[in-house]
Amino acid sequence: MRRFLHTVRVWITSAPGTYLWLAALFVTTVALHRMSPDFEEDFLRQRSTNIHELSTSPLRVLISSAFWIDGGSWLPYAVLYTVFHAPAEHWLGTLRWLAVAALAHIGATLVSEGVLSWAVHHGHAPQSAVNTLDIGVSYALAGVIAVLAYRVPRPWHLPYLAAVLIFFGIPLIAGRTFTDLGHFSAVLIGLACYPIARGRGRGRGRGPGRGSARKRARGAAWDRPRGTSRTRPAG
Repeated sequence: MRRFLHTVRVWITSAPGTYLWLAALFVTTVALHRMSPDFEEDFLRQRSTNIHELSTSPLRVLISSAFWIDGGSWLPYAVLYTVFHAPAEHWLGTLRWLAVAALAHIGATLVSEGVLSWAVHHGHAPQSAVNTLDIGVSYALAGVIAVLAYRVPRPWHLPYLAAVLIFFGIPLIAGRTFTDLGHFSAVLIGLACYPIARGRGRGRGRGPGRGSARKRARGAAWDRPRGTSRTRPAG
């Protein structure tokens, strides 16, 4: 049990961005559940990346929309963040992982809302669509899921990539909503982040804590007398 708890602690602390974000989502989800339905809808709409809000406060809503979940339970997001975001942060490092997530979230939002704006302008969508509710973390998640294709060992990266494209592509073909377009755009953005992922390796790569373990081993070598045998750190 002690070893298991240690493994969990290392897994969480080596992906600080993932779990701080997840903690923020927990707080906001609890807050939403305490709101009345009418107030909740109006509250979320003001933090939505819809056409109206993007045209008035783009930076504010692009940031705030990533910290709210439109109803539902927080627990599935805890699972998804642990399965996808945490491994991506372990692999890429916090800054690169955050760059992929931000590019997917912002890029997919602008693409989907841009197409929706075009549809409203040309009469293919109702005028009320400018105030549609568009919040959540799914675009960032889709982008991170896609960039993990560069992490999966060969030859399994191709079936993984095919599964991702099918999973996000079928709803776009069948439903053709602006959110379906956003999710598929986020996948393409994640795949376009290859320059960020390049050089990080495939397979096991650098696991959580490995870099700090190497630093400890190097630091200990300074205190070791000459001629003392040493074992090279694993990996």
